[in-house]
Amino acid sequence: MADSTLKLIGRTEELFSSDVFDLGDVLGKEVRSSKFLVIGGAGSIGQAVVGAIFKRDPKTLHVVDISENNLVELVRDIRSTEGYGSGDFRTFALDCGCIEFEALITAEGPYDYVFNLSALKHVRSESDPYTLMRMIMTNVFNTIKTLRLTKNMGARKYFCVSTDKAANPVNMMGASKRIMEMFLMRESLTQNISMARFANVAFSDGSLLYGFNQRFAKRQPLAAPTDVRRYFVTPQESGELCLLSGLLGENRDIFFPKLSEKLHLITFSEIAVRYLRERGYEPYECESEDEARERVEELIANKKWPCYFFKSNTTGEKDFEEFFTDNENLDMERFETVGIIKNQPNFDETKLDDFMDGIEAIRNKGTWTKDDIVKLYFSLLPEFAHKETGKYLDQRM
Repeated sequence: MADSTLKLIGRTEELFSSDVFDLGDVLGKEVRSSKFLVIGGAGSIGQAVVGAIFKRDPKTLHVVDISENNLVELVRDIRSTEGYGSGDFRTFALDCGCIEFEALITAEGPYDYVFNLSALKHVRSESDPYTLMRMIMTNVFNTIKTLRLTKNMGARKYFCVSTDKAANPVNMMGASKRIMEMFLMRESLTQNISMARFANVAFSDGSLLYGFNQRFAKRQPLAAPTDVRRYFVTPQESGELCLLSGLLGENRDIFFPKLSEKLHLITFSEIAVRYLRERGYEPYECESEDEARERVEELIANKKWPCYFFKSNTTGEKDFEEFFTDNENLDMERFETVGIIKNQPNFDETKLDDFMDGIEAIRNKGTWTKDDIVKLYFSLLPEFAHKETGKYLDQRM
């Protein structure tokens, strides 16, 4: 599966294998002597992080996720690949914003390492003001809450996943993660923190490539943009990058993969073509969604698969990917395959407090608009280049 995924995204080698191999003893020793809490551990990245920790036999590994079903599958997958281990491995179907989560931390803490992988990750989450507000509460407020809660119970280190879309953001999701990073700079004065920015995780839950699997299984057309080029990492690579940052990152470090644009940028339509040919079908480009839907049976019977490829015009789509900005300081020497953004605790305390107060105020009103939230974003990110077109992926096949 790993080799197949690499081929689809235009690579032949795993990104971080050399650093993970060279640091194997260091990582293994630290994991075996430590207690871990993984929040959002049943999502695509979360499962990869849990797997990377579990196979190194941690003293304690507790996994929290809101999805009971995904936790069941996580345990089955771990038992089927790694077995049982010698430590305390348990899962808890909890919302990290609830009082039951607080009770868990009080009863089971302190943890040495806390990995927070919970997030609303889709750009389309800004299409309505209610999901947008939930995204802010998840990506920003719950991060602050879980950090302070676990810190007060004695956690040594807090890791949180960010995104490449936080570098010069053009959508509300990327901006929410940039705002999260800003709040974590303040928290870093009293808690050791590290983060990671990385690319699209190939075949992660809800992603377009995951959708390819669903469409193929249901004998439905594939649809993909021709002009959106993205970096991709495999699920295993996402777990390895988080583990490297969480265990080895210094306070305020943000890890990112060293990727070559020439080697690793690829369009979604290119992946769709490779995906179908790997499965024995020749992609057939249709002129419209209607044609693609109507000709499914006819084309598939002739070993062709209906596809609708188009130019992107949806809100928040960036023309290119980047992991850092021109004014961020980089360490490109410490690791062979990973770069590090070295941050100073620069933040405007008044603006951070005003943002929190502003969000709470409009939530307490019980009704709000997207514009209300966008204005608060601009108060923290005056250079926010929000790309609003009024169109969203939900309006496409």
